[in-house]
Amino acid sequence: MTSVLNESAFVRACRGQEVPHTPVWFMRQAGRSLPEYRKIREGIGMLDSCRRPDLVTEITLQPVRRHDVDAAVLFSDIVVPIAAAGVDLDIVAGTGPVVAEPIRSAGDLDRLRPITAGDVDFVAESVRLLVGELGDTPLIGFAGAPFTLASYLIEGGPSRTYLKTKAMMYGEPQLWHTLLARLAEITQTFLRTQIDAGVSAIQLFDSWAGALSEADYREFVMPHSAEVLGGLADAGVPRIHFGVGTAVLLRAMGEAGADVVGVDWRTPLDRATEIVGPERALQGNLDPAVLFAPWEVVEREARRVLAEGRAAPGHVFNLGHGVLPQTDPEMLTRLVELVHLVSAR
Repeated sequence: MTSVLNESAFVRACRGQEVPHTPVWFMRQAGRSLPEYRKIREGIGMLDSCRRPDLVTEITLQPVRRHDVDAAVLFSDIVVPIAAAGVDLDIVAGTGPVVAEPIRSAGDLDRLRPITAGDVDFVAESVRLLVGELGDTPLIGFAGAPFTLASYLIEGGPSRTYLKTKAMMYGEPQLWHTLLARLAEITQTFLRTQIDAGVSAIQLFDSWAGALSEADYREFVMPHSAEVLGGLADAGVPRIHFGVGTAVLLRAMGEAGADVVGVDWRTPLDRATEIVGPERALQGNLDPAVLFAPWEVVEREARRVLAEGRAAPGHVFNLGHGVLPQTDPEMLTRLVELVHLVSAR
């Protein structure tokens, strides 16, 4: 089965190989906009949902059945491994991850221990179940990058300014690098567990890296993301690296060890290829808000993204960020059909 998955359009595109059509999947496709997802999640908290392999399997499969996407993405959350590492946190509906006791000092690091595969065995079990159900459809595993995880831990929750995060980064660089090194170790273990269980690719989400300049990214963040991605170089699966608002960071994010660089909707893919270089595939990058426009607008914009994506050695069609909860699922289904039709070789 591994050889079959390696020949899938998704994996081949990640590796810059010829494909029968441009593969497409959507970030946050597992849930969010689907009524069947909302129904099955009724009365079950997000973290509890992520810890139930039966529920994870069903939610991950829902968009594959409905949309006929070229890859499934594991239903989970980026804070799952840091919860497993001993951090007291909750995912609050409408807010996001909230940390009970933020990490602000060296003493606080004691609350963040390394993890083993056994600490996240429910994730490995979910992957094994999914691989059995998905057949020749690849499964993507994922994790949050050290910077984004650190921002939640330091701020105590989502932030628009990252003041506390940057205060530690600039003012206590030794503590900062110690924290991110620990998060890199946790993240690598979390991803390795998914790979060992059978995922065909992994994506490292550095959702909030766009808050940084390139100089700060290279000094304070890139070494730790490189530790994660470089540590998985021997795993034999494509490594995707994605962030939001990262136009000035695209080259550095590729250099951190990505095989595929995810591009948000702000940068045209042909321009992104010039920045990233010809040795890496691209993923993206239709604006999620376009899906609320009339179909003729969606079609026009999708065709533009596909045309710009031809400049890259490999292109995986996606949105420029996650599916918005209010999105009409039928629009996603039509978009997948369009991408397959227009890009057929």
